[in-house]
Amino acid sequence: MDYQHLDVRVEGEVAWATMNRPDRLNALNPRLVEELRDFFVGLYWRRDVRVVVLRGAGKAFCAGLDLKERTGDNADRSVGAGLTGQRRISEIVIAMRRCPQPIIACVDGAAAGGGFALALASDVRIATPSLKMNAAFIRIGLSACDIGVSYFLPRMVGSSVAAEYMLTGRFIGAERAYQLGLVSRVVEAEAMESEAQAFANDMLHATPLGLRLTKEALNHAIDANGLEAAIAMEDRNQILCSQDGDFGEGVRAFLEKRPPVYTRRES
Repeated sequence: MDYQHLDVRVEGEVAWATMNRPDRLNALNPRLVEELRDFFVGLYWRRDVRVVVLRGAGKAFCAGLDLKERTGDNADRSVGAGLTGQRRISEIVIAMRRCPQPIIACVDGAAAGGGFALALASDVRIATPSLKMNAAFIRIGLSACDIGVSYFLPRMVGSSVAAEYMLTGRFIGAERAYQLGLVSRVVEAEAMESEAQAFANDMLHATPLGLRLTKEALNHAIDANGLEAAIAMEDRNQILCSQDGDFGEGVRAFLEKRPPVYTRRES
């Protein structure tokens, strides 16, 4: 797929994906929605990319759905057509959680509505002091429960705080987001890329299989039916990783205090 609004640059084993509609604050028009879905769905099969950094061009991460490019009035669409259009967007966050690569979101400025959902669906979030996140859907006549927000947010901050922001559409600033654990770091805009690179470098110390299985097990642990279910997944991961050929190199690199050089990839 030829991308018009999503710039993807692969450096080593890190893919830098930049939503590139700065004049519209990287708002989601139909084309950008298609490109994001295509990119994240395709990641499931890629072994050359081990970490993804998601960001927005200009002074915003993503301002949500581009209301100026809506295709017709909802009242003129059938329920089936509306659901198909809705699923085109919601499939993005499902693909983000399903892909084996950890996703680092660099959230600068606005992350509203769909942009909020993209940030929450990422694995690690880095913010700038200008961060403004909100469930904007409820402020334009919709429900705040959209694109996975009702799943992610209460699991991250608890049901009471989630209700506060979802029922009101209030903005979450950088300081509050850091207090709630929604973001891991707050850095100046000019330091964001180097901070993301540092996270990626640390992640790449893991074996390809170990990194993949850690993200997978974390996803399952969030919904696990108790401690024993989570530990069963952990036990399975450790045995699989210990049988992988890269395990020995990981141990040697640790003991020799050097970066690991992995040669194996899952087929």
